[in-house]
Amino acid sequence: MNAESKAFEQVSQERVAFLGTRPIPAKPYYDADWFELEREAVFRRSWMCVGHICEVPEKGSFIRRELEVLKASLLIVRGKDEKLRAFHNVCTHRGTQLVEEAQGKRTRFSCPYHMWTFGSDGELVSAPDFEQFHVAKEDCALKQVALEVIAGLIFVNFSKEPEALSDQLGDLVTQMESLPVARATTFSEYVYEIDANWKLTYDNFQENYHLRFIHPRSGGAACGKDNPFGYPAEVDFHGDHRTQTIWSNPDASAPAVQELGFGRTIPAAMEKGLLNTDAGRKYFALFPSFFMFGTPVQNFVHVVYPISAEKSRGVIRLYWVDEDGSASERFGREAIMVTAHDVHCEDTAVIEAGQRGISSGALEHIHMQTQESLCRHLFNVVEEKVHAYQAERNGS
Repeated sequence: MNAESKAFEQVSQERVAFLGTRPIPAKPYYDADWFELEREAVFRRSWMCVGHICEVPEKGSFIRRELEVLKASLLIVRGKDEKLRAFHNVCTHRGTQLVEEAQGKRTRFSCPYHMWTFGSDGELVSAPDFEQFHVAKEDCALKQVALEVIAGLIFVNFSKEPEALSDQLGDLVTQMESLPVARATTFSEYVYEIDANWKLTYDNFQENYHLRFIHPRSGGAACGKDNPFGYPAEVDFHGDHRTQTIWSNPDASAPAVQELGFGRTIPAAMEKGLLNTDAGRKYFALFPSFFMFGTPVQNFVHVVYPISAEKSRGVIRLYWVDEDGSASERFGREAIMVTAHDVHCEDTAVIEAGQRGISSGALEHIHMQTQESLCRHLFNVVEEKVHAYQAERNGS
């Protein structure tokens, strides 16, 4: 008998006792000063997902990524040596941004202001009248940012010498690389902006307590008589990161559009060997704001990017292996993406309503129960990093 066929048991308070049970202070979910601390303590020092290697498949391929939380624009470039690098999209002459296109293919990048030109390895190739400058070319290379690829996903870190993400994740790397995202060649994407703090937005997707109330049609299949709130079968914590295993409802009946979508993508996934993974019901929550649901026919990745204390941008992607093999598979992929979009749209209004309530200052604290342990873990880690940064800044 496998774990999914056993009678459902909630995650016990003893399992998550190390997280505590205190009410959570509300101010960090709207306060501008706290957000500034998060900018430096969390986002400037953590690995952030910015794309996938399928977007930069050839030498000279590049993508541009804007990270408002750090006021940064990045170029992710595949060099002539096939190596993937991340550079600040900033000319080292006087700071002009080099590239406006979202993506493309170039062997060189020239600044529109004074035509300083850089190679795909970031080195300065030429600059008009350079002999008038009192500096060597090798000292004028584009400023580089640490980059790491996990399961085909591109992560960057602005720290000077960050701990490798693969070292942080340990065995999770193998699990993630067993999923379709590691072999993906294309994706469907949905981008949204929301008037809500990044933590409040992200937390909505870390707990199932709301499913039967906000998603009675689209998410009801996740709830059953033995588990009326669709709580996870298990949770686990990996340093700053966390996972949960989504419970499988044996009596679930999906809405018709989901049946249409999955009915046309499952056969293709079987042919490609995508169903051979033990991580297909696992939800990976990587600090600070990345999460992925590994189901092989709906490899779902969602990243929440902070913009301000009360505004965020989310990027939702479904990753696919190979182009559509038939009109039926194409229909299935579109149906699954539309379903994901519809489910998310059901969340937006209630998240923003929560932000308006918290931002009013009416509450000093908010409350999290045992089955919202992933939300509590995120807050604890953020708070710990902010306090450590404050102590470091104060020299204590």
